[in-house]
Amino acid sequence: MSGNSARRAAITEIVNKATTCSSIPYAEVPTSTLFGENVFSLSVMQRRLPKAVYKSLKATIESGSILDASTADAVATEMKSWALEKGATHYAHVFYPLTGLTAEKHDSFFNPDGQGGTIAEFEGKTLIQGEPDGSSFPSGGIRQTFEARGYTIWDVTSPAYILENPNGTTLCIPTAFVSWTGEALDKKTPVLRSMQALNTQAQRVLKLFGTDGAFVSCTAGPEQEYFLIDKNFYYARPDLINASRTLFGAAPPKGQEFEDHYFGAIPERVLAYMFEVERECFKLGIPVKTRHNEVAPSQYELAPVFEYANLATDHQQLIMVTLKRVAEKYGMICLFHEKPFVGVNGSGKHLNYSMGSSVAGNLFDPGDTPSENAQFLVFCMAMIRATFHWAPLLRSVVATASNDHRLGANEAPPAIISVFLGAELSEIIESIATGKPVKSKKDVLHVGVDVLPTIPRHSGDRNRTSPMAFTGNRFEFRAVGSSQSIAGPLVALNTIMAESLEYCANVLEKADTSTPAKLGKAVEELIKSIYKECQAVVFNGDGYSEAWHNEAAKRGLPNMKTTPDALPVLKTEAVIELFEKYKVLSRRETESRYEVYAEQYVKTIKVEANLMLEVAKTMIFPAAIRYQGELASSLAGLKALGISADADTLTYITKLIAELQAAIKSLAEVKSGIPGDAHEACDYCRDSVIPGMQSLRAVVDELEGIVADDLWPLPTYQEMLFIK
Repeated sequence: MSGNSARRAAITEIVNKATTCSSIPYAEVPTSTLFGENVFSLSVMQRRLPKAVYKSLKATIESGSILDASTADAVATEMKSWALEKGATHYAHVFYPLTGLTAEKHDSFFNPDGQGGTIAEFEGKTLIQGEPDGSSFPSGGIRQTFEARGYTIWDVTSPAYILENPNGTTLCIPTAFVSWTGEALDKKTPVLRSMQALNTQAQRVLKLFGTDGAFVSCTAGPEQEYFLIDKNFYYARPDLINASRTLFGAAPPKGQEFEDHYFGAIPERVLAYMFEVERECFKLGIPVKTRHNEVAPSQYELAPVFEYANLATDHQQLIMVTLKRVAEKYGMICLFHEKPFVGVNGSGKHLNYSMGSSVAGNLFDPGDTPSENAQFLVFCMAMIRATFHWAPLLRSVVATASNDHRLGANEAPPAIISVFLGAELSEIIESIATGKPVKSKKDVLHVGVDVLPTIPRHSGDRNRTSPMAFTGNRFEFRAVGSSQSIAGPLVALNTIMAESLEYCANVLEKADTSTPAKLGKAVEELIKSIYKECQAVVFNGDGYSEAWHNEAAKRGLPNMKTTPDALPVLKTEAVIELFEKYKVLSRRETESRYEVYAEQYVKTIKVEANLMLEVAKTMIFPAAIRYQGELASSLAGLKALGISADADTLTYITKLIAELQAAIKSLAEVKSGIPGDAHEACDYCRDSVIPGMQSLRAVVDELEGIVADDLWPLPTYQEMLFIK
């Protein structure tokens, strides 16, 4: 395969790797019996807590009632005892800063008892609140770097859990993270606030349909895509180590064009890894459901079932941590970058989104009766209206330097935010809005209780090109990046749905809804008005096609292809006022998100440019020069022998080396000119630095196809993607 000694050694190590032997006693202790084993769940609390304490805590979790101090003390005592029984020596308030997967500070349960021993201490006030040094976490200007105080606040609705390590265990307590002034410094706090806002407005709509009381929550089911490569290749690629993607790499002779990887047989080593990931997830109470090969070689997917949004957010972060941690045990590295390899499909995190309650059920389920259909149509139209009015916001919350590689390409939902409804549902809504008959029905369709036909749960084929696709009983927001937290998208979805449901409630509350027929008529008029205003966002065709891009422009839909195009949306008055109105984010908190994410974008591009220059100068250029020298020496030798030889290859490699040097110089120059202002820096990186990086890559990738294999210093796509 490879003539390069380092690459050959890596390949030898992989192919001679011993067959994976199980260290998991799955026969004696089936994985199915371990679900929630390491979770301080409601069932565990019910067994261990006094009845009154458990009832009080459950009321806080399910209805948001205030948690009193005595309850917290009782919970802390039992949580400590349970954790000690599990072998824990430390506890950690786990939170999710605006960057990175998780943050945690570990504190010991044990303090000296004054008699030469120790005593385990953990009180309610310790459970409820921690105080980590928050000075180094990005805050977007909420406070100065010398202001270190930050508070972690126990999220009662997300259960504590035990994190296992070969040498011990730690009690982990999910928390929010706020500044000394109470402003959100994390991803969890806005999620919880947005869930409250959604509940308030959804309750108003449900009341009109005779349902009242039960807390309405959004639910989420994120599909996590990822790549696995052998660590021997990973550590031979400085770009993968530092940027999580290959900054150079020519296309392999075979990629994914045969479409033979998707849903194919899972390699034994990978399957063994998946089994252990799922076992660890089960212990943590994460309901993982699906595993399979994805489209690209060495690409896979793991998906859990639906959970309440805040719990799904926490579990999603734990899934990512677990996927990374377990991979190394099997000699592999898990890559979450949206586009680690050019030329094959990138990775997303499709966010399946719905909402409901214990009384109302799934509000995006069409149901089996006409009355339920009328209710469903109101919520469905609310989503259409929300997507139409707030498409720029939805694009901004999935904007990152890495996700730009997907959203601007023809392999992922484009940066044009649209809604897919399917043929049948589209026809039903259009018939109501226009008065045209449904093809399957002679009469004009009305939303009257007796007239509306049953809407099929799967009312059309799935559209893989739509950023917001209705898939039978939920909407699938497909633009989320694989490396992202789902918190930001959930905050946006919950808030815009709250705004749209408030609009629907206002309209219907003003109308005469005293009888089912009158309610049906009011719903019909609501559908007509929303569809007339927002139908431009509904598109059931191919979102990848150039024709759709042209059509979308005619419809007035925004097409924000890059992060610098999308992020400034967070600074607009409309978005700031939206979040302020529903008490999800203050003006300062919203503006801080822009500052943090813009800074992260610029830093990402800077790091990648630095890496490209380093690898090009210290690895690629020497390899090209050596090959040039070998060719020149060979030609000189042949000439000395009187043998005529073609010098075209030498001429071409000399030309490429000159282009390489010019591209290195050009990129170094443009990189040095990045402005200090965040907004200007984003635009400059997009317009100047990234084109410079693309030019350098084009030369290097061309060189990879010319330079002798034994001289090429980097593991190739062919090796990384296909040797397992």
